[in-house]
Amino acid sequence: MTIGIGAMGPNAGLAVFRTLQLAERIGTGAIGGYAVFAAIDRDGRLHRAETQRGGTATLFTAGERTGVEPPVEIATAPYAAVMSSGPDRPAPLSQYLPADATVGLVTGHRLPNGTGRDGRVLNDAVLAGMADGLAAETALARVLDAEPDADAGMIALGPCRGIAVANSARVARRPDLGSALLAGPDGTAIAILHNAIRPARTLAPLLAEAGLEVMVRAHAPLAAIDVAAGTPVVHGDRDRVLVDAAGTAIRVETTDARIVTGRHNCAAIYIGAEIVGPDGPLGVAIEEPNVMVEDGRIVRLSGRSRFRLGYR
Repeated sequence: MTIGIGAMGPNAGLAVFRTLQLAERIGTGAIGGYAVFAAIDRDGRLHRAETQRGGTATLFTAGERTGVEPPVEIATAPYAAVMSSGPDRPAPLSQYLPADATVGLVTGHRLPNGTGRDGRVLNDAVLAGMADGLAAETALARVLDAEPDADAGMIALGPCRGIAVANSARVARRPDLGSALLAGPDGTAIAILHNAIRPARTLAPLLAEAGLEVMVRAHAPLAAIDVAAGTPVVHGDRDRVLVDAAGTAIRVETTDARIVTGRHNCAAIYIGAEIVGPDGPLGVAIEEPNVMVEDGRIVRLSGRSRFRLGYR
């Protein structure tokens, strides 16, 4: 098994799905075949999905359609995990991703469904440790520290258990490993383990950042203001946009003094610029339109006379 992804946070189900989808698009190797997915939704219910061939293209269906994203109750689930590799793995596929709605999920790569020296299945033992009240990190360490020669790496996560990732000592010596654990706001996090997929070292961090962004965007809802041609652009000590009570820009301030005179194609509204209303700060700009400025006034924004600018 070549890739495991686990995530916790708003829209974790969608984040895990899109992260695997991205891995299939930019990675090469043993990917795009079987996939087994599990999620714990906001009501504490466990959902599963699986496919033997096609990866994310066949994992979920809607009527006669394939290639669809998870249904809303799965997409919005706060805990989710997937394991995937090439096609046609031994059934049942659930053996690769043990899950309990009240405890959590265990995914990974290599053969985490293998048997330890004590006769217990490795990933089942991790889940059992979490069921006994152990944090995900402790449950993983207890199993893998006792099995240094196991061909397994695992990601464990669950309600009140946190999220953790670890490889056995044997797997950690592989030359084709990729891994990432990236945390966001208020406990949001995503973890990735992979092998036999290229690029080996740079893929996981990229995937983790993309997956975390799905959850961060859900955590911080998008708002927007209107910016129109004719809005004045003035030099200031920081990049910001002042708006009126109706959410329309009345002045753009820029730290780039060069663009406030003459004619310029520029980023008058810089990414991260403060959005300030009559009662104070509202957020920061998350978009950067291509702006034409002439004699200190906006002429066009990305080819338009009016632009809806998103901020958080």
